[in-house]
Amino acid sequence: MPPSSRPRCCRVAVIGAGAAGLVAARELRREGLQVVLFEKDDQIGGTWVYNSHVEPDLLGLDPSRPIVHSSLYESLRTNLPRESMGFMDFPFVAQEEGETRDPRRFPGHREVLLYLQDFARKFRIEELIRFHREVVSVELIDDRKWKVKSHKKRIESDGDNYGNDCFLDEVFDAVVVCSGHHTEPRIAEIPGVDLWPGKQIHSHNYRTSEPFRDQMIIIIGHSWSSADISAEIAAVAKEVHIASRSVPDGTYEKQRGYDNMWLHSMIESSHEDGTVVFRDGSAIVADVILHCTGYKYHFPFLKTHGIVTVNDNRVGPLYKHVFPPVLAPWVSFVGIPWKVTPFPMLEFQSKWIASVLSGRILLPSQEEMVEDVNFFYSTLEASGIPKRYTHNLFNHQADYNNWLAAQCQCPGFEEWRNQMYYYTTKNSTVRPKTYRDEWEDDHLIIQSHEDFKKYN
Repeated sequence: MPPSSRPRCCRVAVIGAGAAGLVAARELRREGLQVVLFEKDDQIGGTWVYNSHVEPDLLGLDPSRPIVHSSLYESLRTNLPRESMGFMDFPFVAQEEGETRDPRRFPGHREVLLYLQDFARKFRIEELIRFHREVVSVELIDDRKWKVKSHKKRIESDGDNYGNDCFLDEVFDAVVVCSGHHTEPRIAEIPGVDLWPGKQIHSHNYRTSEPFRDQMIIIIGHSWSSADISAEIAAVAKEVHIASRSVPDGTYEKQRGYDNMWLHSMIESSHEDGTVVFRDGSAIVADVILHCTGYKYHFPFLKTHGIVTVNDNRVGPLYKHVFPPVLAPWVSFVGIPWKVTPFPMLEFQSKWIASVLSGRILLPSQEEMVEDVNFFYSTLEASGIPKRYTHNLFNHQADYNNWLAAQCQCPGFEEWRNQMYYYTTKNSTVRPKTYRDEWEDDHLIIQSHEDFKKYN
């Protein structure tokens, strides 16, 4: 069936019950579709489910390692205010429930999980979920359907595993991938590191600062997680040295407010005697290199025979970061873009997917979508934007969300959310230690409260 034809979709598999999967399931059901939501864990929340355990391979390079899905560290607080984070018709307001809730504007990770649980309860999402059911294969079969193979561990009442994995094959009209992208670590390339005797770890496996006490630490990366983790480790470590490819070569600066933290340009080399040399010419003998270098998109279950690929962290080809043109609308992705206000974007993408699958709105032809994707890629190349930044929407999220809203004929991305995002980003750079607890955006808070009243 040509992608521009009106779909006759009834049964949809949603993979992952994090924020993306929850809102996708809600929007699909609102459009009258039958939804099965697969979740390999025993609860909803995805990356917002804190797990104190770490993987045995601290760099996450071994593909056969037992995988811990969440990358949360114990002290993590949101880097966006709660007003901007909530779904459009389910605001993330502070709850007055004693010590069980976190009323701060930038709450801890547990409060976000509780919010998602509230959302799932409000819209009866859990009745759609199959817990402990991991999708291991999604494959196109002859009659334009998708075979979804999943497995479930059989567990005795006392929690002990007593049997082999229980596999199940099911057929669906469409598949919506909501499996997240904060589990498969990206690692910086460091010349000589194979002979360097120290310890390496990715931030995916960072939980607390205590293991780094009295040590010489190098942190690679200069984004959100690096800012939080470096500040936390600096309180216990001997020294903290931040290396970043985003700062000019030759940078060597002591960080304001710290006696034991420096910012460097990237690492030049590492050596067998424990020395690490930076491009600014300085060198230290380090105990630990901690990679705060982000994550790779990874969909090992998706069998598309090369139609959808991940190349230098570009998932493609994807029309508007959602639909692979050749497989549209029967395969779609929610949550690929980054440097965004995530929950509203997940909601807009989900509304669009659900509207297309129900047949209420149509996609362009396959040829038109391919042309649009190619034009987008050529624009990035002409602008000198690396392929790995294909899904970075930092300067474009408002336009993107409003385009999605226009497709769905629903209200768009409120301007106060957009302003709050950029204000918070700027404030976090100027005052990284205090931006969560000191702010000057009361006018935006007032606007958000006025909009929230529409839904109460």
